[in-house]
Formats: sequence, structure tokens, C-alpha cells
Amino acid sequence: MHDNSASHYKTRAPMNRYRCQKQLSLAEFEWPFQVALDGQNRWVILSRCIPWNELAEAYYCSFSVGQGRPEKDARLVIGAVIIKHKLYLSDEETVQQIKENPYLQYFIGLAGYQKQAPGSTASSW
Repeated sequence: MHDNSASHYKTRAPMNRYRCQKQLSLAEFEWPFQVALDGQNRWVILSRCIPWNELAEAYYCSFSVGQGRPEKDARLVIGAVIIKHKLYLSDEETVQQIKENPYLQYFIGLAGYQKQAPGSTASSW
């Protein structure tokens, strides 16, 4: 059994795939509205408390080289899971809430307000 786990670690992808993303300041977060985001919003405050880089390293360790679909950005995935569980939402409702809420988009690390999913070509998430 020990030999299986040792060989499992050999097939993992290298750790250097994650690009550290500095959290944008509220002023840097782009959105099409005149009012700035509130720095005291619960999602803004929570985003400052989470060790995003450490969580990303653990997230990327679970992938193996050359197998499966390409991974999504760790912050987006981890943030969406936190939102889902904190608000007791289904997967579909989590996506809808993120789509509609600029604070949730800020929380998952997007650079600005988006009407569609990152990397999506569809008009909706």
C-alpha cells in the first residue's frame, strides 16, 4: 500500500503552475457602475482572511499530469465552494449568485464585474 501512494505522488503535476494573484484593491476592481464597492462588505472582509496561496497549492496537488480536464483557477474554484457552503446553495444557484453579485465576483478573484463566466464565449454563465 505504501508503494502505491509513493508512485501516486510521482505522477502529480509540478507545483509551479499557480501564478500568485495579489488581491486587487477595491479601487482596481472594474465594474460598470458609478458607486465603488464597500470595503466593509462581508465578502471583501472574508477575502482578506483566507490564505488563498496555500489553498491553491493544496488544490493543484490533487491533479496529475496529462490526465483529466484542465483545471480551473484555484481561487475561482475554492471561492465558489466557500460561497456555496456559506450560503447553502446548489451548484446552479451558486453560479447564478456569482453572476449577479459583484462582491462575490470580487471574492473569487475576478479583476472586474463580468456578465459571463471567465473564459466563456456564451452570453450567460
